[in-house]
Amino acid sequence: MTINQIVRNTVERLKAEGKAWTPEYYTEAFCAEAKKAGIVMVECSGVERFTSLLDKKTQEELKQYRVRTTAELIRFLISKLSRMNPNEASVMVELLTSLVRSIAQSIDILHNPEASALAKKTMSILEVQGGKTQLELLKQAWGNFAAIYDDGFLMKLSPYGQIDRFDLKKTVEGLTPLSKSSSHDDVTTISSLLMLGLSPSIAPQMNDELMTLTQKIYTNPEFILESSFEHELKMAIAMRIALDKKNVNDMLKVLDSLLGKLSVQLIDLIERSDISSSEIKGIKKDLEGLGEERSGDFKTAHRKLYTIATTLEEKVELLSKDLKAHNDKVVTMGSRIATLEQELAEVTQASREDFLTKLYNKRALEEMMAQKEADFERYGHSYCIAMFDLDHFKSVNDTYGHDAGDAVLKAFAQILKNNGRTNDIIGRFGGEEFLAILGDTDIEGAKVFANKVRLQVVKAHFVYQDKRIAVSVSIGLALRTDYPSLRSTIVGADERLYDAKKKGRNRVEPA
Repeated sequence: MTINQIVRNTVERLKAEGKAWTPEYYTEAFCAEAKKAGIVMVECSGVERFTSLLDKKTQEELKQYRVRTTAELIRFLISKLSRMNPNEASVMVELLTSLVRSIAQSIDILHNPEASALAKKTMSILEVQGGKTQLELLKQAWGNFAAIYDDGFLMKLSPYGQIDRFDLKKTVEGLTPLSKSSSHDDVTTISSLLMLGLSPSIAPQMNDELMTLTQKIYTNPEFILESSFEHELKMAIAMRIALDKKNVNDMLKVLDSLLGKLSVQLIDLIERSDISSSEIKGIKKDLEGLGEERSGDFKTAHRKLYTIATTLEEKVELLSKDLKAHNDKVVTMGSRIATLEQELAEVTQASREDFLTKLYNKRALEEMMAQKEADFERYGHSYCIAMFDLDHFKSVNDTYGHDAGDAVLKAFAQILKNNGRTNDIIGRFGGEEFLAILGDTDIEGAKVFANKVRLQVVKAHFVYQDKRIAVSVSIGLALRTDYPSLRSTIVGADERLYDAKKKGRNRVEPA
């Protein structure tokens, strides 16, 4: 029978049973017709194929629920998973981990270094919750240990008692104590002394041959009475001396290298020194000779060290005298330099400061305007220039005298200082004329500053010898961006000052 015929029979079966043509019913009917026709279909054996992969308990449950199709199997498994306690697996893992850790701790206290090391490694991996690969390697390591472990060493105790391979404690407790005869004690004592004597006195450790011989003596002290021991002892002593000699030669090589480097450094120090006496030249020659020699023993090395130490002592003494002399000169020069620096600072300050008002003088103002101009050209930082001129100042001098005029100038300078910002630069430009460089300020901001100063001047009480002097000020402003150059900006501020004078004084222009 062909597949087409089975399909037709499946359709007729569904019609006869009055079932809907769903995938589930169709699969059930198709598999029934295939089985009836004696044809084995892989699609129809899905339940049996997957059931064989499950545990026996689950297989029994499948029989009870009469699961026949793959869809029913999937629903059954989903339902079973939903009923499971989600913490059950994690609890089991924790319990098993704790059990393995306890076993590893127990193994760690046994008297076997390999097993103890493996137990420590197991506890370490469990502590950090190692991955699958680490656990697989750990499992393999334990398997290898069990495969190659050999307790044959216990048989060495058989002359002294009965060996129980399954109870080490019972074996040890059943051992018969050795007879403490004087001859045995003597041999043991001599053996211990021989082992101490074979240890190299200079070399840091024994070689393999010496280790083997000392192990023989330690394991069986009676070995020293055997005829072959004399030959082995002679060979061991020769090895011990050879080890010490080799170590001494190695130390001498290191010491010789160190001495060579030290000599080179001393020669370099002497060459760079400004002392060229015959004595120093002789020391240099001796050091160069030391560099050509090779140390073959401690005596030569000692002689080299003594020579270098003497050279250092002499050289340091000479250098100390020179340093003391130079130090005195340096101290004197340092004091003189400090005085000159102070004088220079005072002169510099005086060259930049107006003697009367203690504001910047014209020279300093011109330097700072040049700096402001450089910032303007490089970064576009604009600024304003404000020109101040005290009105009718000549009449103050004529009426009250020059001392009164000086007092007015100093008082006005203080008003400018009090109203200026940290980044504003204020100075006396000449006579009764003052100038302020207002950084990062537009024309409106400059007007606020200028009018504030103007009003304070009007309200201020300028008094000289109990006489009140009425003072006012005219101010001209110029914004750098409104002019093609620094010079034209200064001229612009001066022109606005002239406008203020022309329009009646005691005002700010542009208004």
